[in-house]
Amino acid sequence: MNLVILTSKKGTKVVVASNLHYALKLPVHKYNANVKKWLSDYYGFKDDVRQPIKMRDFAERKFELSKHKDYYISVELAKLITLNSDSEVKQKYAKWLWSFENKEDHAELLTRDQITAVLEITKVMGLISCQQSVERQHLLQYEKQKGYSYEWWEYRAKLLGYSVEELKEKMYEVGKNFRGKNIRQMLLKVDKYEVIRMAVIDLFIALGKPGAYAKNMGDLAKYFAQELKIEIWDDRDSSINFSENKINMKLVQEVKNFRKGGFLSLW
Repeated sequence: MNLVILTSKKGTKVVVASNLHYALKLPVHKYNANVKKWLSDYYGFKDDVRQPIKMRDFAERKFELSKHKDYYISVELAKLITLNSDSEVKQKYAKWLWSFENKEDHAELLTRDQITAVLEITKVMGLISCQQSVERQHLLQYEKQKGYSYEWWEYRAKLLGYSVEELKEKMYEVGKNFRGKNIRQMLLKVDKYEVIRMAVIDLFIALGKPGAYAKNMGDLAKYFAQELKIEIWDDRDSSINFSENKINMKLVQEVKNFRKGGFLSLW
């Protein structure tokens, strides 16, 4: 799922408007107009047919790096918006939101500290050394569970949602040479933010989280990476100005050494 459920300060289940718009695959240039309509339209809420009420059904999301106004939206409103949309994937997301709304399933919910941590982890995963570190830890976890590693690449392709062959086809479509390139190198050519998603999935599975949870965290990290325009740095043979790029050095060491310190201890 490309849509992530968060927890507001009051403990309410919410989604982010820009994340919902992205998940529904609606045109980017229509974002402002669509959100304005979302918050002023009439819907069949459980209590009445009415317009969304500020601080009850939605609240402004202050995110200084975003170019557009953004909002936290209740799961109920998100479901109604989805059903009323022209999205080709609205049935999929409406069913998922309905299911979530009607289940006391808190596995998808994140605390405020965890959201901040995922944001910082997203920045750190722009470093290739950290990407490689969590991939190794994920492989170790896989070997520990299976007792072997010869099905690793098949398992990994299924988890990530694409195979090496599919990436080669994408490379061919955009006129890029795929020969001699690994998954990371090919992704950097066709979708660099997918590299960060992949690394975050590696991290959370290495931390012992289920695949579904890890993929949701990966989707959230990719969304953050797109908003923040995170760059991918090969820090293995060169020095990086961590302060200039606002990368948390303590978290870098935590990830490289796979040591549950400040941020990783939240899980």
